[in-house]
Amino acid sequence: QVQLVESGGGLVQPGGSLRLSCAASGFTFSRYAMNWYRQAPGKERELVAVIGNTGGSTRYASSVKGRFTISRDNAKNTGYLQMNSLKPEDTAVYYCNVYYGRNYWGQVTQVTVSS
Repeated sequence: QVQLVESGGGLVQPGGSLRLSCAASGFTFSRYAMNWYRQAPGKERELVAVIGNTGGSTRYASSVKGRFTISRDNAKNTGYLQMNSLKPEDTAVYYCNVYYGRNYWGQVTQVTVSS
């Protein structure tokens, strides 16, 4: 069955970095675009970054552009979100997403940016 398993969240100080990973299984990962979303308490879900199936195209929310980098390694069936210069307002639950017939979601990972 399709699975998206996330890792890499945690607590970091403002200005720090984290890298989230999303390991995919149960489908041909290299054929599908992948997205990262986040949702902060009391706020709507936000699309943070998108990467095409080959990794050749990417898009970012204006709130993270220049600080976050989405990437993928199709040989490892894994997608990544490198987050630099983190701010307290980046605090949220993050989850990866792939549309494969329907939406599939990772299990959610918490990112907390606080001193």
